[in-house]
Amino acid sequence: MPTYDYKCLNCNFTFEHFQPMSAEPLADCPKCGGTLKRVIGAGAGPIFKGSGFYQTDYKGKSSSDKKDSKEQSKPATETKKPIDGDKKE
Repeated sequence: MPTYDYKCLNCNFTFEHFQPMSAEPLADCPKCGGTLKRVIGAGAGPIFKGSGFYQTDYKGKSSSDKKDSKEQSKPATETKKPIDGDKKE
């Protein structure tokens, strides 16, 4: 059953009322007896049921994945080895 928000057009009294969707909207203000208007509320937030949420549910990249991607992004450096004919004595 949803909770509806009501506002009195005479005294501006606002309140919430828990009622089934099939029920007729309230018509009379409980404070002054004036005319009520049902207003659109923000609604309820999400309800989390169960044992909870875990870090592994939304796993990001691990530290080893980050290292691999860093190594792949580095350009390979060439090391020049002297050839036997290049040696000067």
